[in-house]
Amino acid sequence: MPDAAALDAIDRRLIVATQAGLPRVARPYEAIGAGLGISGGDVIARLTRMLETGVIRRIGAVPNHYAIGYTANGMSVWDVADDRIDELGARVGALSFVTHCYRRPRRLPDWPYNLFAMVHGPNREEVSVGVAEIAALLGDASRQHDILYSTAILKKTGLRIAA
Repeated sequence: MPDAAALDAIDRRLIVATQAGLPRVARPYEAIGAGLGISGGDVIARLTRMLETGVIRRIGAVPNHYAIGYTANGMSVWDVADDRIDELGARVGALSFVTHCYRRPRRLPDWPYNLFAMVHGPNREEVSVGVAEIAALLGDASRQHDILYSTAILKKTGLRIAA
């Protein structure tokens, strides 16, 4: 477990300054650093340390799939053997068209699915092609599956801390 007490005031301000995203400028770390009174290099070093110690989990882009033309967003759900889910999940998650892949608990008897993989596409047919590729990869290891299509963007942010 990361030691939050090891964070200094600048680390905390850095987290607040970056949690909603990086500024869309040529040198975002310099811009953030200027607001904190430190260099862009210091921003990178602090973020790197926080990644390495587990204080933050990742730095990544969060695209609005609708804005870039991916209006069919299908969460494929799979019923696979629990003793193979790590192996199978890693293989599914490595596919270029899968943006999220994770294990979730079953809720029997109504919900037998334990492996989830999000597939985005410009239309449902394209998503179905990706899901068919996952089905081929899983083969007999998948007992059943389904696709749940998004109807709205529900969440595009992670945990936020107050300033």
